Amino acid sequence: MSVFVLDKWKQPLMPCSEKRARRLLAAGRARVQRLYPFTIRLVDRAQAESVLQPLRLSIDPGSKGTGLALSRIEESINAATGEISEPVLHIAALVELVHRGHTICDSLRRRAMLRRSRRSRNTRYRAPRFDNRGGNRTGWLAPSLMHRVQTTLSWVRRLQRWAPVTELAQELVRFDMQLMQEQAEGHSIEGVEYQRGELAGFEVGEYLLAKWNRKCAYCDAEHVPLEKDHIVPRARGGSNRVSNLALACRGCNQKKGSQNVREFLREQPERLNRILAHVKAPLKDSAAVNATRWRLFTELKAMGLALQTGSGGRTKFNRARLGVPKSHVLDAACVGRVGEVRRTAQPVLQVKCSGRGSRSRTRLDSHGFPRGHLMREKSVKGFRTGDMVRATVPASSKKVGVYIGRVAVRSTGSFNVQTATTTVQGIGHKHCRMLMRGDGYGYQLIAQD
Repeated sequence: MSVFVLDKWKQPLMPCSEKRARRLLAAGRARVQRLYPFTIRLVDRAQAESVLQPLRLSIDPGSKGTGLALSRIEESINAATGEISEPVLHIAALVELVHRGHTICDSLRRRAMLRRSRRSRNTRYRAPRFDNRGGNRTGWLAPSLMHRVQTTLSWVRRLQRWAPVTELAQELVRFDMQLMQEQAEGHSIEGVEYQRGELAGFEVGEYLLAKWNRKCAYCDAEHVPLEKDHIVPRARGGSNRVSNLALACRGCNQKKGSQNVREFLREQPERLNRILAHVKAPLKDSAAVNATRWRLFTELKAMGLALQTGSGGRTKFNRARLGVPKSHVLDAACVGRVGEVRRTAQPVLQVKCSGRGSRSRTRLDSHGFPRGHLMREKSVKGFRTGDMVRATVPASSKKVGVYIGRVAVRSTGSFNVQTATTTVQGIGHKHCRMLMRGDGYGYQLIAQD
């Protein structure tokens, strides 16, 4: 993974390799600015003295996580036609942002249950007020959904502070519904070259994989090649629309042949009813994900950078055409106009949203009763829960050793340090040295297979 570089005024420069960063630090020309992602600051150079190259930040939004890929753009001109060919992307950094929308949803649900139970008790309570119930304003999103938008925008701005990003690319929609409609009717969309030929099949294929959870509809087989199957066969008057398509393994597809699904599953009524109901059911969270992506698109467009969009089918087409391994972050690198993707085999920085604690003074048990009280002060001896520290315990202690990880503070000054493998309890604050302040995120470098 490339190292982010800032000039002496903390303005972003081009990322460099780890080897070059070590040389700059050893020569005294740079200082460590940040640990995760690793960032250095030069002490003898300004941005005006450097040559900057175009960088693209590609975004692949998702329900549970968002993939971010920062790449250097290499444009090339076709010598025969004189036209600019598809750009070659050299990946500089891969970031996987793990959201906590489900945690927020669960917290709001528990809060609603407690408030509902409090109102139903025969206890003193304020009279109901109705002036604050004016309805949701236009563009309102639920807190669990707005969290996805805000954390993605926050990391886009962070990467802009650490690297000179010149353009953005976002996967705007998962499936091109217009393209699938045109394909079912036997037409092609004119005037848009990338939406012809093989890409139309990728749009439908990606939709079916998501709808049927990458399983065979008739035997639930996974991790096997899946084929498109007509629920009502073409020989019986069935159409090519996605509402008449399912996924089947080779054995089930050949065994079904030209039979209607009702004939094929005559002896399995439960599976038949489940398939017929699943055909009519929409994709899970499709409306919420689409609303989130359009809100994100509006916010990214307001940043003033060049922004290009693409569908999930085109992303899969680029990945298959270029032979890029399947992963969330590499999907982000394949969004939009891509001619070639290089430097794909590098570690991924997983950023997990953990929050900044709670304002609650107590912990509750499963019945909603308080089971303990928390400290009033967040800071103890200059440390806060979530800070990254390096604890060097001397030989005179039973816990002798060096531990690097997140700290959990206690009012007594005896802290717990959570490392990558275990949690060490009872480490004195005098043995701890601050590495990075907690910012509401947990960081982990993950090597790709």
